[in-house]
Amino acid sequence: MEYAILDSEGITSTPGMIDLYNYDSITNEFLYSSREYLSLGVGLPAYSCIDAPGPFRNGFTVCRTADGNAWEYVIDRRGETVYSIKTGAALIISLPGDYPPDTTPVAPETPFDIWNGKNWVTDVDAQQATKVTIAEEEKSQRLDFAYQKIVVGQTKLLMGKKLSKSEYEKLFSWIEYIDAVTSLDIYSMQDIDWPSIPK
Repeated sequence: MEYAILDSEGITSTPGMIDLYNYDSITNEFLYSSREYLSLGVGLPAYSCIDAPGPFRNGFTVCRTADGNAWEYVIDRRGETVYSIKTGAALIISLPGDYPPDTTPVAPETPFDIWNGKNWVTDVDAQQATKVTIAEEEKSQRLDFAYQKIVVGQTKLLMGKKLSKSEYEKLFSWIEYIDAVTSLDIYSMQDIDWPSIPK
């Protein structure tokens, strides 16, 4: 078997077989080796070279340098999850290399955490404001629901009709519930103990 010989410009001066080491066109990561035939006067196939990469190293992958002249070890964190220090959003690393810019492997503990340059800290004001907004919405929904429950009883009373004992008790329990919900101080309570809904 005759092996190809390349001149100083990387062109075959003698045709034959040659061992190639192929790498990814985007990441330059080593992919596989192959033995191919080169005709006279041709160069190497794109994204291949004739010098073998170094041995495997745990936590690294082997990539061709940007100038294409050598191999280099590149830290490999693919599969790891990092978090944007701007939004807290999670990102799974899919390319060779170290952590992307503006990310950290440390997860925020709450949706209200902000990055202070070294660690996540909770924005307690934003957290409390959100709790209040949620509580206001729930309070409004609870009151709307309760008012619907007393419409029939109130209408009967306005028309001068008498309520049965069960109707009166039901109306009274819902009015008591409305008073209890209305009196809740949702702005200072950390954990709101909502009144039980009447049966």
